Amino acid sequence: MLNLTRPTIRSDLSILVCLDYIAAKPKVGYFPGTKKTAAEESKSSLLDLKVGDIHGVPVIVRETTTIHDAAVTLFLENVGHLIVTDEEGKLVGIVSRKDMLKVTLGNAAASNMPVSFIMTRRANVVTVSPEDTVLDAARKIITHQIDSLPVVVPAESGVDGEVRVVGRISKTNIIRKMLEILAPE
Repeated sequence: MLNLTRPTIRSDLSILVCLDYIAAKPKVGYFPGTKKTAAEESKSSLLDLKVGDIHGVPVIVRETTTIHDAAVTLFLENVGHLIVTDEEGKLVGIVSRKDMLKVTLGNAAASNMPVSFIMTRRANVVTVSPEDTVLDAARKIITHQIDSLPVVVPAESGVDGEVRVVGRISKTNIIRKMLEILAPE
């Protein structure tokens, strides 16, 4: 098809065989090798990436924090929600911008209420562990239509269901890592 003889391209073929782009067998010929393309390697590294590798620092408030102080923290940290913990650092809920807006609009006394009155309780909070894949975390974020997830590990107390917050993973963390892998600068 190329109008070239085998001796003409044999050296090129031997290089491609050495690099695993193609393979060769006597009396069979040449066929695709085992070398992955850059796109396949990028996809593979994305699929194997764990939440623990990319999660960020959690923005935490205690359940006794006032809504006013929580709102200040929310804007100073530039996040969409705050993770609420008890005095031992165990997850008890999440409070978002929407939660704060709902209760404070038209209610001047709301700023002195504790966030525990308006937060989403632990039973309804979607979480991930550091061992989960980033792909699983992204699926949870999309499925539940949220911006980020708390990263949790079982609490030392040994009580079933109690978890301690160790981080947070957001859409931004995931997209930043994808860009690093797929389109390095």
